[in-house]
Amino acid sequence: MESNLRKMSPAIPVMVLSVGVMCISFGSIFVRYADAPALVKSAYRVGISALIVVPYALFFHRNEYRAMSRRDFGLCAASGFFLALHFAAWIASLDYTTIASSVVLVNTIPIWIALFGVATGFARMSRRMLASVFLSFVGAFIVCYGDISFGGEALRGNALAVAGALAAAGYILCGRAARTKLELVPYIALCYGAAAVFLWCAVLIGGYKISGFSRVTWAAFVGSAVMSQILGHSSYNWALGYFSAGFVGIMLLGEPLGSVILAYFLFGEIPTLIKLAGGALLLYAIVIAAREESA
Repeated sequence: MESNLRKMSPAIPVMVLSVGVMCISFGSIFVRYADAPALVKSAYRVGISALIVVPYALFFHRNEYRAMSRRDFGLCAASGFFLALHFAAWIASLDYTTIASSVVLVNTIPIWIALFGVATGFARMSRRMLASVFLSFVGAFIVCYGDISFGGEALRGNALAVAGALAAAGYILCGRAARTKLELVPYIALCYGAAAVFLWCAVLIGGYKISGFSRVTWAAFVGSAVMSQILGHSSYNWALGYFSAGFVGIMLLGEPLGSVILAYFLFGEIPTLIKLAGGALLLYAIVIAAREESA
């Protein structure tokens, strides 16, 4: 089925990726609502997602798993490992710094993809794509300007957010390599399953509390798993079958813009002119990247 979808207009994957970015934008909100240690939040987010996806994949995609090579399984496992590191670092960063700081720094992903791509040969970027990386990051920084914190414990949080970005770059690069051969469901089942194993092992070894949470926290766990992980992350994992890792990374920089939109509707926060200007620059950078990707 997915092989037939590859013949569709490029506009459709862009639309799916845009919806995914909006779903991912809810991630930091769910994290703040959940009253639990960062590692436990990460484990429940990926664990619930795996419980939904893995049984479906095993039942409907058994033949595809039989046809996979060791390299395919290795790429999925590596992707899951980097995903686990990404969540562990990024969610922990929100305990020490502002949402704005964390979101901007964790979304330096396309910069690291560009650097890793050149170093490993996994992903190459043209000059126009590199220019769009720079413009998109500047736009994201402007959107969150004024809410970014650098002093005191914020330095620790900012460092964790950058570590989350580095891990996410590895996750996307491995996912891009795997998705050139694998369809979406078999890939995300292995990736999310591996990430869940890594995170839950860390939770159990660390002796963290895993029960007795409030209803709000349980709702946040489920919301982050269904909306941010299955709908959000799976959307751009799907897009990795159509676009380069660099372009997907740039599209993810729409998350700060999505956070501003959500803040307007959920909390009545009217964006300032500078935020609107940053959003316009961010959208312009995404348009440049989309044109370059199409070419």
